[in-house]
Amino acid sequence: MSEKSKIIWRCRRGIKELDVLFTRFVENDYDGLSAADNAAFHRLLKYEDPIILRCVLGQEDVEDPEVHAIIKKMCSAP
Repeated sequence: MSEKSKIIWRCRRGIKELDVLFTRFVENDYDGLSAADNAAFHRLLKYEDPIILRCVLGQEDVEDPEVHAIIKKMCSAP
């Protein structure tokens, strides 16, 4: 299994909309992430789905500014 396939597997969430958001981001943008953004993305994967969903919907902000920036990138990706 390739490294990217492993990451996509880790992106599987309990909420379909998050599955789509994470998978699309990994397929289109993951390879271009800086080392700091890559680390922030992996920290984001440790968050619980309801927290991520509230952040994506703009109902909550995470305390980690780098994770917050990754969420914004994910939401603005085509």
